[in-house]
Amino acid sequence: MKKFIYLSLALTVLLGACSDFDSLNENPNEPTAVATGVLFTSALRGAVKTTANESFLLGNNIAQLTAKTLRAEVDFYKWNAFPTLWEGLYESLTDLNQVILIAEETGNDQAKGAAMVSRAWVFSVLTQAYGDIPYTEAIGGATANFTPVYDAQEDIIKDIVAQLEQAAVLLGGSGSITGDLLYDGDAMGWQKFANSLQLRLLLRAGDAWPAASGKFASIAASGKLFESNADQAALAFLNSFPNQFPTQPLKQGDFDAVAIGAAAVNVLENLSDPRLARYARPDNEDFDNGTYTGVLNGVGGQTGSRLGVAYFNYPGLKTASELGINGAQGLIMSFAELHFILAEAAAAGWINNAIEPLYKGGIKASHDFYQVDYAAFGWSDFEDFYANSGVAYSQTEDLWKQHWLSVFFTGMEPYFAVRDWYVSAGGFDGISFLSAPIGENFNNYALPMRFQYPGQEQSLNAENYGAASGRYNGDDINAKMWLLQ
Repeated sequence: MKKFIYLSLALTVLLGACSDFDSLNENPNEPTAVATGVLFTSALRGAVKTTANESFLLGNNIAQLTAKTLRAEVDFYKWNAFPTLWEGLYESLTDLNQVILIAEETGNDQAKGAAMVSRAWVFSVLTQAYGDIPYTEAIGGATANFTPVYDAQEDIIKDIVAQLEQAAVLLGGSGSITGDLLYDGDAMGWQKFANSLQLRLLLRAGDAWPAASGKFASIAASGKLFESNADQAALAFLNSFPNQFPTQPLKQGDFDAVAIGAAAVNVLENLSDPRLARYARPDNEDFDNGTYTGVLNGVGGQTGSRLGVAYFNYPGLKTASELGINGAQGLIMSFAELHFILAEAAAAGWINNAIEPLYKGGIKASHDFYQVDYAAFGWSDFEDFYANSGVAYSQTEDLWKQHWLSVFFTGMEPYFAVRDWYVSAGGFDGISFLSAPIGENFNNYALPMRFQYPGQEQSLNAENYGAASGRYNGDDINAKMWLLQ
């Protein structure tokens, strides 16, 4: 009996010890749950790096702000899926969705709202690039569906706008935003971004969505929009790896594969616009009396002026810091762009504002952001430039031209904006500052309307890929998405 009692006691102690085994083996220096701030930082940095890099490789070049000197397939429309855009953004969405789930569990409305705005922006880029995409069944965390359906773009855009509306409300609630690389936890900054982003999407939807103009007018009247360059959605990169602007770590030859475009040089030089010395590095390295050479899109094998000092540090040559200007930022949406969106809405009769003050304000915001040197281009100040350069507003195409210049290196926006005007104008013939890329062309000189879906979708999600590609004439780059109807 004594042996039995002793054995029972031993087992009780042993089992009790086993019950505490997990706690005894927990490492306090290795948390089992990732904080929302860490995930949010990772998601924002990843998404902005993806869009900034694709602006260098795709967005600027398609819009003819820049041109490829090597590997010019983008310029002469020999397009493929451009999978790094798809893969990079969907990867960021995974972290953003997790932030939203954790914020919901902890009742952190502001963190949820900021993550929802970020998610809405990322999805807006994806759907504008490809059209119908995995949306409602995408990024499901532990319950992920590995063969998600491709939602219709019309439904996606309308839901994104609804998500942004909801996010703006949540951002006025309780909680806090950690890991915030854009607004350092300022919920009002995120509210302004949410509303400003809605205006971008509503204007882009245009006549395809009859309710867009009314929604636009209501948001514009709210006053909760970007009010200065300090409000714009932009990630300030650092000077050291791995937090540098994506072009900074490139090899010199890879950076030199893109140069300033001839179209941009023509417009900027004709106006003596001092942004030229920020968008491009002068051939003669004289920033007070520079000479610039633009590269024609669609030719390849050319040489032209390198992109501006903010985007790359050449050994032995002047840097942005030496010129007293900021390094390149990861632009998502600028204060200048908002001006032109509002001006175009005014021109369309969506709002009652006067066009020219909005137009002029957009140019001024862009000049201020790029810290231009007026004296180097013969001007005393902005008012002198506006009054005497020929830039003053006279017709709707002026809005397009200055909007185009303002979205330099703003992710995929240069392409998306030019595509809108191309459709509205009936082709390049209706846009005086652009022309069909010359030389070899694989699309009959017509601007493609979308990117093809990544090849992996054909093998990993064949049924849903087939249904979506069928809606675009077999995944045709010339098929128009809902936004362009």
